[in-house]
This record gives sequence, C-alpha cells and structure tokens, in this order.
Amino acid sequence: MKLLKEHIRHSGRVIGNDILKVDSFLNHQMDIGLFQEIGQEFKRRFAENKITKILTIEASGIGIACITAQYFDNVPVVFAKKFSARNLNSEVYESQVFSFTKDAHYSIRVDKKYLTPNDHVLIIDDFLANGNAVLGLLDITKQAKCEVDGVGIVIEKSFQSGRNSVLEQNVRLESLARVKSLVGETITFVD
Repeated sequence: MKLLKEHIRHSGRVIGNDILKVDSFLNHQMDIGLFQEIGQEFKRRFAENKITKILTIEASGIGIACITAQYFDNVPVVFAKKFSARNLNSEVYESQVFSFTKDAHYSIRVDKKYLTPNDHVLIIDDFLANGNAVLGLLDITKQAKCEVDGVGIVIEKSFQSGRNSVLEQNVRLESLARVKSLVGETITFVD
C-alpha cells in the first residue's frame, strides 16, 4: 500500500535494528484519513469473505479495527482485553501472549458471548513481528470454534518470524506494508 509506505518512510523512526516507531500516525496519535484508506484496503483484500466479526487486541488494534468495520457493513469489533477487571464476565476465552515490544507475557481474554461457532472472523492488528499476538487471537478463535477468514496486518516486520508462524496455522495473511529490514535510519520494504 503506497500511501502507508510513504507515511512509514516520512514519519517512521528506526530504533536499533528491530523496532519501527510509528506512533505519530498509527499507534499513539492516529491519522484517521490513513486509517480510512487502510480500512478500504482490508475490505478490498477480503471482499469475497462474509465477515461477521472483526477481532483485535487492545489497544493499538482497536482504532484500525473500528475504521475497517465500517467497510464490512459495520460488523461488530471485538477486542481481546489484556487486563482482568471486575466487570469482565468470568466466562471467557483466554490465551497467553508474549509482547515483543514490551518484553513481557500477559493473558488476553474475550467474553464467550462475543464469539460463536457461527462467526466468520477477520483478525486485524497494527504490527506483526514474531506473531505472538495473532497466535493468541487464533487460539481464542479455536476455543470459540469460529471460522477465521483471514488476518490483516498494517505493518509486518518480515525479517522476524511472525509471517511463518501465522501461515503455519493455515490462515490467510494480508499485510499492507512488509518491512524487509531496518538498518540505521533506512527502512527497506519487501516488493
């Protein structure tokens, strides 16, 4: 997606050789015009699917998922919660996830009433690095016995293991920008 790559090149900052900071437009401050283009692109790529729910993980995936849902006839967005709360139903699907960015393990939870075996799910997330968040969401969909029609990722770091981990689950994966390498201040994309 050309527009997204332009945003990454212009505003993305490289930290070390493995972190791409895009907080000025994607996961801290959100560029809604760009999000609309991202949502339309996910709709184009998954247009043949009868999506009934969009599933993401808090917090960075929520905005992207909500905008994307508009293009799928305003299907509900369900997000996996990272923190337990007294108002969260005790009947939940739960999975363990390791965050590459935060270097920490945590549990993600979805209330059982929000995912059913009749659902056709599109998983949406902002980043794919080692694939742990997506694998956790896939685990939750397996527990719910729903159909996963695909995984949509805004930025994939292709030099990490996430793509292979997701594809090993026999799930369709669509990434809008695939980063080949981060060296110094240079961001190289997979063509």
